Parts: sequence; C-alpha cells; structure tokens
Amino acid sequence: MKQIEVSDEVYEKIKGFIEVEKSLSCYDDMIGKCFFIRTVTYHLVGRVKSIFGKFLELEDASWVADSGRFMNAIKEGTLNEVEPVGKAYVNTESITDFFPWNNKLPDAQK
Repeated sequence: MKQIEVSDEVYEKIKGFIEVEKSLSCYDDMIGKCFFIRTVTYHLVGRVKSIFGKFLELEDASWVADSGRFMNAIKEGTLNEVEPVGKAYVNTESITDFFPWNNKLPDAQK
C-alpha cells in the first residue's frame, strides 16, 4: 500500500471525491448518497433511496432545468433553474455521468 501526505486545506477540497471513489464498487454503494445525475436528455439531483432492476429511486429529488456554471453547481450547490419533485426514478442505462452532491438538496423552485 502506498500513502501520500497532503495539507488539511487540500484534503478538505478533495475529500468528497475520495470518499465516493473508494466507496463505489457497484450501484448498491450509491444508496443513501446524494448525486447530480446527467442523462442523455435531462439532469437530476437527489439522494439514492433504493435500486431495483435498472432503476435508481431518488428521494428529495429535483429536475435541474439549468445548472448554470457547472463548477459552481457541483462545488457550491448553485443552480439557476430547479424544480423539486420529491421522488424520481432514473434508468441507469440513460445515465451519461454523475457527480457526488455534497451540498444541501434543493427544496424550493427556482
């Protein structure tokens, strides 16, 4: 095993990415975690509640019509246009990519 040392400041900036990277070996590892999910036609943000077949069940989910500047969306949780929908289901075969969501999930329409 190899180890590297980083400053506390650097660790704080990257810890969310490291924790998700090391803990996701299958879709089941997503349960209980929040993600910004991009599919071929739309974007969602929410907490994975369960997985059945090829579908992720999201709770506290929102449809993201306009994420604005993507870096700000992911790092700060800033979204230009968002519609909270509560529960949502997403087909894993339509997912193009997803990002850890380490911010408060949206609870108001914007």
